[in-house]
Amino acid sequence: QVQLVESGGGLVQAGGSLSISCAGSGRSFSSYVMGWFRQAPGKERDFVAGISRSGYNIYYSDSVKGRFTISRDNAKNTVSLQMNSLKPEDTAVYYCAAARSTALNVVRVRRLEYDYWGQGTQVTVSS
Repeated sequence: QVQLVESGGGLVQAGGSLSISCAGSGRSFSSYVMGWFRQAPGKERDFVAGISRSGYNIYYSDSVKGRFTISRDNAKNTVSLQMNSLKPEDTAVYYCAAARSTALNVVRVRRLEYDYWGQGTQVTVSS
């Protein structure tokens, strides 16, 4: 079991940057595949980025590829999402998620593949 807490959300102008973080506790953080999802009002909770246990395997959704960067620091039990060139359509609640995995180099992209979720942090991009 792991508890996840997101932080760093806020208001930013279009074209700007923001970094959000997720802190994990309760079990070995390095035992989990980590991911970021986001949900806008009236929309599905969609995959944004995922990172393997090792940190060497990363996958992004097409909508954020080239603009967002996911990273993890297993020594600090954190995963971060650096968001650049933000657009109003990036506005959403961003959720951190963890998936149990015995493999070092797999990435999970589906909501139902994740076992634990944070409470979410609001990111608002103004035009």
